Amino acid sequence: MPSHPTVLLTGASGVVGSALLPRLSDCRTIALTHRTPVAGADEQLAGDLTAPRLGLDADAYRRLAARVDAIVHCAAVTGFSSGAEAAHALNTAGTRQMTRLAADADAVLYHVSTAFVDRTDLTRAQLGQDHGDATARPEDYLDSKRAGEDVVRSSGVPAVIIRPSVVIGDAATGAISAFQGLHGIVHGLLRGLLPLVPLPADSPVDFVPQDVVAATIAGLVRQGRRDGEVWVTAGADALRTEAALRVIHDTAEELGLKAAPPRIVGPEMVDRLIRPVFIANLHPRARRRFDDMLAMTALFAHGHVFPTSLGRIAGIPDALSTSELESALRASVAYMARTRGMVRRAAEPVRAAEQVPA
Repeated sequence: MPSHPTVLLTGASGVVGSALLPRLSDCRTIALTHRTPVAGADEQLAGDLTAPRLGLDADAYRRLAARVDAIVHCAAVTGFSSGAEAAHALNTAGTRQMTRLAADADAVLYHVSTAFVDRTDLTRAQLGQDHGDATARPEDYLDSKRAGEDVVRSSGVPAVIIRPSVVIGDAATGAISAFQGLHGIVHGLLRGLLPLVPLPADSPVDFVPQDVVAATIAGLVRQGRRDGEVWVTAGADALRTEAALRVIHDTAEELGLKAAPPRIVGPEMVDRLIRPVFIANLHPRARRRFDDMLAMTALFAHGHVFPTSLGRIAGIPDALSTSELESALRASVAYMARTRGMVRRAAEPVRAAEQVPA
């Protein structure tokens, strides 16, 4: 890897990509864009991840391949409601185009996957449980990400598979380019729309701030790592359900929000009693919101602790402590509440702990 490599970045306008760009300041970055312009890249190149040669003509593609030293593939369909076809079109077929470019360019591929490929048995469909009115289908997303990893492994190109868990906002500020699934659950809790949380109190809720994910990827590129699987997770220090809910509730109170803390119930009780007796009679929109939460939280219920590579590979961040994770969650909750206009009166700012070092 040259000392100032040329890096092609996909998904540069997304959560991970937008956090990563400033950390690649010693590289020449080319952002592959489709619809959304990107600020901060040295160059922008309009293309289509799902098209042969990325939608470029043969000469433009050859010129690109001649210049690229590394590819960071962040672009993905991450929504659980996008459907299997859309998820596979980008997460699987798009990844195949990136492996072809990596082969043609003799470049290293840094493929951003998800730690939840490890959850092979915890979606409601795989547990044999009814989806109800849910639009969220985590199994479609996870199947496409597993297939994307298979494409990378079978391609023969030098590649690093990077597996972050749930990505939240910046550890210090909570800022994020787009709110993710966990933010939706937090929003429901702050508004008092989710009186029940169907998770065991001791289930690990693994999340990492976006700046930690970005610093990890930048460190891997900088050191020229060419293979392996890197887990960007909280690992054994992940907050448990009860602790995460306490942080959310305490932050809400500091912001002057008066949402009652939800009741923690086991998923079995929800399916046996609460859903058929109480939820079935709700307004369809409220019922769908609850069923979507069931679909998402199934990934955490009774889940084992993810492995983590943080602090175990030179040049990437150390693992976060429990107090650092609590601080990062407070910052994300406060940022979302303020951004969405939920804070109705002046409140003392919720201060995060010291920013996690890169």
